Order: sequence, then C-alpha cells, then structure tokens
Amino acid sequence: MFKSRQRQVEAVVGVDLRVQRGEIFGFLGPNGAGKTTTLRMLATLLPPSGGTARVAGCDLASEPARIRERIGYVGQAGGADREITGRSELVFQGRLYGMSVEEARTRAAELIAMLELEGAADRKVATYSGGQKRRLDIGLGLVHGPELLFLDEPTTGLDPQSRARVWDEVRRMHDAGTTVFLTTHYLDEADALCDRIAIIDYGKIVAEGTPEDLKRAIAGDVVTLSIAGDQQLAFDLVNGQPFVREAKVENGFVLLYVDRGEVAMPQILRLLDSANLQLKTVELHRPSLDDVFLRQTGRSLRETAA
Repeated sequence: MFKSRQRQVEAVVGVDLRVQRGEIFGFLGPNGAGKTTTLRMLATLLPPSGGTARVAGCDLASEPARIRERIGYVGQAGGADREITGRSELVFQGRLYGMSVEEARTRAAELIAMLELEGAADRKVATYSGGQKRRLDIGLGLVHGPELLFLDEPTTGLDPQSRARVWDEVRRMHDAGTTVFLTTHYLDEADALCDRIAIIDYGKIVAEGTPEDLKRAIAGDVVTLSIAGDQQLAFDLVNGQPFVREAKVENGFVLLYVDRGEVAMPQILRLLDSANLQLKTVELHRPSLDDVFLRQTGRSLRETAA
C-alpha cells in the first residue's frame, strides 16, 4: 500500500503464489499491474504492509539478510556503473559477497564466457549495446550463485536478436538448476520461457498455471468477426448457437469461442448471410495468453501494453 497526496493506493491486494524449486515462473501483466512491487517486496527491497511470505526457504519478515544471501535481483534499470568496465563490475560484485580477489576474478571470467561478453568485458559499460548491458546485469545477479534469481522485465527495450540472447541465458540458468522468477508484459516471452505463469491485473492474481493449461481453459478456437452492418444483430444471431461456447463484443469485433473453428466457420457464415449481414473480416486462431487475459479481465493485454 502506498500513500499519495490524496489517498492510499493498494498496489498489491490479492497475491497468493507458490513457486517450485528449479522452475521458470512468469509474472505476466500490463504496466502498473503490481508486478515490480511484488518482486521488490519478495527481494526485501520494499517492506510489505501486510501478508506473509517465505523466499528461498526464509521468512520475509524475520530473515531478510538470509534471503539476500540466497537470491539474485536484476531490476529494470540494471545496476552497472557506466564508467567502469564490465569485468571490474563483476569482480566488485563478487567482493561484496565475500569472495577473495582471486575468487572474484575467476568467477567474473566464468560469467563473461557464459554470457559471451569477451569482446566487451574490458570496455566501459557506457559503450555497451542494450543487449550487452542486459546480459551484464544478469551476470551481476548471478555472481554469488543464487538459488533464486529475480528478473524484472529482462528484455524491455531490446531488439529481437538481443531478446533472443537473453532468453537463451534464462534457459541456461534454468538448465543449471537456478529458480527464475521473472516479470514481463510480453506474451511471447511468457509463453516461450515459463514453466508456469501467474497473470496479475490491478494488483490481483486473475489466473495461474502452465501456459498450455491456461490456454486450454479457454476451450477451443477463437473466431473474430467484423461486420459492416448491425454488429449487435450479428452478436445476437450467433450468441447462444450450440457450437458457440462464449461470445463477446470487444473493440468493434465479435469474438466467438468455439469447439472446432473449421466446423463452426461455415455455420457462422450461413447465419450472417441469412440475415443479410455483410462480413468485413473473419479470423480463426488458437487461444493465446492474450485470449486468457482478455477473458479474465475484459481487456487485451497487447492493447493495454501498447
């Protein structure tokens, strides 16, 4: 809960999560949904105003120091000093965690090789590309070999190639046994990387499960129609048909959730034709995480993020 000039704002009001050891857990939602606030509380950077949590086996309220020893945290802005080299930054981070100079240098060299930063390691961070800087940020979070790594919007602002490189690093950490908790508003990122995800909206968890389970819960295919004539008439005509599980109007389109799109499409077209309704466009697609978000919140995550 935060205090503004005029009122109190509850940034997180309904978060109940259990993250399994060794998985990539995604926190998916639009900007302002409460993702970063939740992450900062779990990483001991922001005191919660209520509730309880255990992080890496430690109680959040009574053992914050032990939690910090066991986790890594990579914020949206990163933490690297622009005026020193990436290698020096990694060595310094290792020293902060109690390593000897030799141990810190060895660990820095390991991370530089793992993150493919050999060509940039001895340059100032100010000269790094966005992708190089993000990989260095991840390296800083990994210096001490944490059990759990928090990544807050790890690929925001990166070009597609740099995003793919960061995804590779996240998968590599997962394969090595590190538990990863990441926030994102990118649907493809959550779908491609995460073993399980929780969708948060206005500080509340609205859905949780594997990407496939969440999409399967939509039950069937999605048919999207745009009508040149009376949209409400078209909606009334198709809504309640036995092959339509659910129907809604969203941003000028009629959305139909059907069991088998290839079977439903001819029936939909015949119904519209019988009512002399002119069809402008029709699309058929399998449910996506955006469909899950739309069904749970009534809004499109793509449009909200944009």
